[in-house]
Amino acid sequence: MDERRDLLVEIGTEELPPTALLRLSESFTQGFQAQLAQNGLDCHDIETFATPRRLAFLASGVQLAQADHVVIRKGPSVKAAYDADGIPTKAAEGFARSCGVDVSTLHREQGPKGEWLVYRQIETGRPTEDIVFPMVEQALASLPIPKRMRWGNREDEFVRPVHWAVLLFGEDVLPGRLFGVETGRETRGHRFHHPDRIQIESPRAYAQLLREQGQVEPSFARRRDSIRTQVEGLADQAGGQAMVGSDLLNEVTALCEWPIAIMGGFDANFLAVPPEVLIETMQKNQKYFPVRSADGRLLPKFITVSNIESLDPEQVRAGNERVIRPRFADAAFFWQQDLKRPLDAFAPALASVVFQDKLGSLAEKSARVSQIARYIAGLLGLDEEMAARAAYLAKCDLMTQMIFEFGSLQGIMGRYYAEKAGEDPLVCAALEEQYLPRHAGDNLPCTDYGRILSVAEKLDTLVGIFAIGQRPTGVKDPYALRRAAIGLLRILIETPLALDLKELLEFSAQELRDKLDAGPTAGEVFDYAMERLKSYYQDRGIGADLVDAVLSTGVTAPSDTHQRIMAVGQFLKLPEAEALTAANKRIRNILKKAPEGGIPESFESALFQEDAEVHLAARIESLQSDALAMIKRQDYAGALKLLAKLRPEVDQFFDQVLVMADDTRIRENRLALLARLEGLFLGVADISRLQKVAP
Repeated sequence: MDERRDLLVEIGTEELPPTALLRLSESFTQGFQAQLAQNGLDCHDIETFATPRRLAFLASGVQLAQADHVVIRKGPSVKAAYDADGIPTKAAEGFARSCGVDVSTLHREQGPKGEWLVYRQIETGRPTEDIVFPMVEQALASLPIPKRMRWGNREDEFVRPVHWAVLLFGEDVLPGRLFGVETGRETRGHRFHHPDRIQIESPRAYAQLLREQGQVEPSFARRRDSIRTQVEGLADQAGGQAMVGSDLLNEVTALCEWPIAIMGGFDANFLAVPPEVLIETMQKNQKYFPVRSADGRLLPKFITVSNIESLDPEQVRAGNERVIRPRFADAAFFWQQDLKRPLDAFAPALASVVFQDKLGSLAEKSARVSQIARYIAGLLGLDEEMAARAAYLAKCDLMTQMIFEFGSLQGIMGRYYAEKAGEDPLVCAALEEQYLPRHAGDNLPCTDYGRILSVAEKLDTLVGIFAIGQRPTGVKDPYALRRAAIGLLRILIETPLALDLKELLEFSAQELRDKLDAGPTAGEVFDYAMERLKSYYQDRGIGADLVDAVLSTGVTAPSDTHQRIMAVGQFLKLPEAEALTAANKRIRNILKKAPEGGIPESFESALFQEDAEVHLAARIESLQSDALAMIKRQDYAGALKLLAKLRPEVDQFFDQVLVMADDTRIRENRLALLARLEGLFLGVADISRLQKVAP
């Protein structure tokens, strides 16, 4: 009979860090699930609970005990266990003694290498209540807490001081101490609405008790849904739409146990300030939800979520409105002060800000980026002066009062200030797009000059930081070079830009000549970027062998690399792919064995002796012109599809022709034929490097 009980674990604390609450809660549950599996136990389901003052879970239907299992110990071989007269040897007696039994009780077991003595024992499973504590302790110890704290004179460490602990298995308390606190069946309600203790009679009563008696919604998901519904409902009543981002929603959910949404407002005159500033203030500083009109305009309203059901909501509303007013007033002041000067008037101040000690000031960096941007614009046939102007202005907003206060708005404010100063709209757009992509999956620059500026900025940073010997390590990347490399590759591949990355890096290295010799760095940064490229494709389900097959040809333009990789992926779906890949591997191995200088540049038809080599040569000659033309116009998929037609002749060649013939001229001629065949495929990729052929 499979007897089971419910298990409730709750750790009551002081307010937990809101941005970490959801992750801590999920990790706690997952850690305990792992402990159950490790100890041979299971349960029907686990429900997770998390509020600012508690981490908890309810494991429904936990087994009462581990299952009994057979323990088998293998001893010496039967030959070594008994002498010629069948008397147990010291080896057998020692093994039996270590098992605590007599030799006569041991069993024999036939294995692939002979017969062995074995000891079998049925080990009774331990009761669950005996092992719950160590399982819970291990789950808590493995939580992703970056910095643990101590409190009072205790040695215990946790993310916040622990004030109570609940551990119920069925209706029974499992006594013990967690973080110096005795476990029991008493939880706490809302800090203000119900600060008294609440008795829990059984695990299943936990959530409803907190809701009805404690005025606490313990479920993070239900609390989040409630906040979303309240916020969206209030915004709809006001004729607008709430800006409910997932990060802010999770953070607000982690700040309250009994959420009550309240609509507030502010002076419409503040809408003269760029909306991004007001939104940043509301979301980041105040944890408010901004409200927009149907056409996307910011409305002079916000929604706050209170952690208390006030008897006088108007007081709560008024208090929040009083708090937001001076913040908006400061923002308006910064905006007005900054606009007293055109954006380029801030450029001289960049000379006083150090970008990096060995690489100079931000002014010097801007000058380098201007030259790189000018160079890239020339390659793309775009206006070099426009690109240089965007680069010159790119960092100017860093010297404004607004960015001193709202650093995350760099680039965005640059666009606004450039627009106010009458700069070209293309330059203004580039200033905002220079930082894209900011993170994985982020948007890429949409405009030509935005792409140029973003690429130029990343090139200078990568080359410069590598040149001073501060390339990223496994744990340190203070200049975010991994992100810069991936962002650079994404722009070149996905927009796309037909630019040679190695040439761009070499040009960027030359721009550092007044500071240091960065020449050798270009190759190092290129190799680093290619490693990131493999990760880029791995995330898209494309194997490293396929990427290697393309990179080994020496292609250095990421957009071209991408086209080749996609083409090889299509080639692998062809029925001829497996045989041709195997043939290319064979060709590569044969050509490796050829002595240096032993392969002529071309083959002579007159030296062919077998029909198979005649047919292969003729087929190569008939396809070569079209294949090379396709490769030249970067129709790599078409070229490989065309070359796939060579399979019958290639198969016939290897079935009927001995390449390494005794006659030197015949052998070298056949090697030249194979080299020509390989060269056609190498125009796209070295398919001999492919490990998996099946799609």
